Amino acid sequence: MVSEWKNENWWVSKYNYLPEIRKQIPDLPKKVKFHDVTLRDGEQTPGVVFRKEEKIQIAQMLDEVGVDRIEVALPAVSNEDVEATKAIVKIRPKAEVFVLSRVTESDINLAVECGVDGIILEVPVGTPRLTYQFKNWTQDDVINKTKQALKYARKKGLKIVLFPMDSTRAEPEFFDRFLENISKGSKPDSIALVDTTGCLIPQAAMYMIRRIKEITNLITEIHTHSDFGLAVSTSIAAVSAGAEVVHTSIAGIGERSGNTPLEVVACTLKSLYGLEMGIDFSKLSNLGREVCKIAGINIPANKPVIGERAFTRESGMGINLIREFPLALFALNPEFVGQKSQYVLGKKSGILSVEMKLKDLGMENVLDEKQKIEVLKFIKIKGIEKKGLITDEEFKRIVQDIIS
Repeated sequence: MVSEWKNENWWVSKYNYLPEIRKQIPDLPKKVKFHDVTLRDGEQTPGVVFRKEEKIQIAQMLDEVGVDRIEVALPAVSNEDVEATKAIVKIRPKAEVFVLSRVTESDINLAVECGVDGIILEVPVGTPRLTYQFKNWTQDDVINKTKQALKYARKKGLKIVLFPMDSTRAEPEFFDRFLENISKGSKPDSIALVDTTGCLIPQAAMYMIRRIKEITNLITEIHTHSDFGLAVSTSIAAVSAGAEVVHTSIAGIGERSGNTPLEVVACTLKSLYGLEMGIDFSKLSNLGREVCKIAGINIPANKPVIGERAFTRESGMGINLIREFPLALFALNPEFVGQKSQYVLGKKSGILSVEMKLKDLGMENVLDEKQKIEVLKFIKIKGIEKKGLITDEEFKRIVQDIIS
């Protein structure tokens, strides 16, 4: 049976698609787009630097996986960022190419010089930033500078995503007034809810997205970080309230605890919510590995979707299903995201695990049933002693000791 909740690529909860549940998310868009920030926000991970050729390489991989926008840099940071942006524009990816710009004519002019499709127009609105970082800016300054920058960028022919930095720590009354003002005159093409410090709960994200839409009638986007581990849930909540664009980075890389991981949000929205998108899921795992290799970052083995052990079982119960029918054990088919289901040997293994390993190593006929039990006993002892897994070489030695 093929359905929204069950097919060759996933088998998730049928409850997700019950009419009673779907009625609770009436604002869910039919399609979601991905704005990838790996090359800009991801590079803000302390110690990470992407050189020009690396940015080009990653941009090409992002384009192949199907993201809708690629945010390359804040060009004003370095001449190499300017050159990288120009080079990425030159290869003419299917994805739109954007850069971050502050509300200054010089930043906007530099974006035009780079030849990008559009800008992420950043302006501070959060109280902590305005109090301690932009001390000389009044609330009226924020509004006026934003309106001037919008008008100037529009005159230059750029697409504009308004990016009110630290939106979630803005004073609600001021944020409403800010939204009302930027809705007049030269409008942006869309506006992002920016949870700069990852401190918004999902329910508040839903409220804010609906509020932004109510006041501005603009396309909304969600950009959040994972300081409290809520980046994915907050992004999903925002989409369920009508946000049409999610800002993500590969493997969730970014400063502090990172950004919203593309691979997790994409899989969630596709399989659990049934949304359409242009992502090639089969390329996600390789993309994650390559980006993290370039960044010099180790992917945690248990990281969802792209982790080396994300689809690995040690427990012996039902281990045969790893190959016979992996969706009995996993909600996602490992092959759907470019992975393979695996099994390992250790303390939690069973006889089926031993038999599978014997077959895989071409040794299926060397042990009788009693000897297999003995091998399993020593696997468990060894696994407990080393507090880890049994390698193929260790397994072979155990088998040899049993039969000799």
